[in-house]
Amino acid sequence: MSIEEPFQISVSDDAIALLRRKLEDTRFPDEVEDAGWAYGAPLADVKRLTERWKNGFDWRAQERELNTLPMFTRDIEVEGFGTLNVHYVHKRSSVEGAIPLLFVHGCTPLLSVWFLVPLILPTGPGSFVEVTKLLPLLTAALPDHPSFHVVAPSLPGYAWSEAILKKGVQGKNYAELFNNLMLSLGYTEYVTQGGDWGRLITLTTASIYGPKHVKASHTNAPAAEPLTFGQNPFRYIKHLITPYSAQEAQAVANSARFRQVGAGYFLEHSTKPQTIGYSLADSPVGLLAWIYEKLVSWTDGYPWTDDEVLTWISIYWFSRSGPAASIRIYYELIRSNESLRFPKTSVPIGISFFPKEILRSPRALLYAKANIVFESEHEVGGHFAAWEQPEALAGDLRRMFGKSGPAANVVSGRSGY
Repeated sequence: MSIEEPFQISVSDDAIALLRRKLEDTRFPDEVEDAGWAYGAPLADVKRLTERWKNGFDWRAQERELNTLPMFTRDIEVEGFGTLNVHYVHKRSSVEGAIPLLFVHGCTPLLSVWFLVPLILPTGPGSFVEVTKLLPLLTAALPDHPSFHVVAPSLPGYAWSEAILKKGVQGKNYAELFNNLMLSLGYTEYVTQGGDWGRLITLTTASIYGPKHVKASHTNAPAAEPLTFGQNPFRYIKHLITPYSAQEAQAVANSARFRQVGAGYFLEHSTKPQTIGYSLADSPVGLLAWIYEKLVSWTDGYPWTDDEVLTWISIYWFSRSGPAASIRIYYELIRSNESLRFPKTSVPIGISFFPKEILRSPRALLYAKANIVFESEHEVGGHFAAWEQPEALAGDLRRMFGKSGPAANVVSGRSGY
């Protein structure tokens, strides 16, 4: 069995100096009058953030804060892809019977067709940092709530996980990687949570390794591929005749608009990732604009501070394999026809609906695809729910796995209390 190595982020002084030189040499584009957000990230915003990144942002302070997290690396075998060195956060609760939880972050949209509405749905520029606000909530020892041991890995090619350099990686390979990680940590039974690409990966893990290892799964990206008549005639007809709720109708409208005005980046990622990769790897301001637009557009009025934005983007810039490595997942998973698929599994599924999350299918379709035992509708929140609304997301997990929840005691000997 591989050895767990404690990990600390340690960006070299030379890397920081190179970033500052590149920022200093930036050539900005012009901008049409009154452009706002219609053309993309506003020039004034990008100039402000660039100046802050260059002269005011303290990466060392952010690095020290991130290094307070219990981070590790471990070599994990994946069939056909050899050994991958995986970076992860592993925060144990003081409650011995806490529930092991695999949290998988996202990256950026998924392509599909919803009934008769063509969609491209977003998968955002996430990283392991998304779990940081959830950790104190989920690991807390409280008499009225279950507690969790949380494992939050970085996807291959993200942050400080080794990138995959072979063609043909599929959802099943990510599932094998993270299931092997959980087993290596001694968690032979566990539950999962994921949004965006994390939804696909955790549900694929449940499909392959449940119910033996994965006992239940929760997602805040409740989307599924269309149902066909041949798959389930009764459910198909029920879906056709069931009116959309106000929230579902709004989600359809949001998705249609996103396809029209917000999906260009996805087409580039999923068709020619190497081409855009040169710009992302060499231009910090290009990377900044590319990510910043998604952080603002896909959240529900979240008040991003400049330092929050720059920390998220710096993780990409200083990552082990560079920012270009993170976008190849689009190319590979689209070609495996897995992007929006709701993997078939018998394990209990929980879903959380946030109003600005574009990854949302009608309830009738979701219930036709999965063993849904828990759902929650929220009034505020968007694509990055773990960061925008950590209390709400943690509350859903507590209700789903709590003493009276529909997925209580699914992990043998680990009730959370």
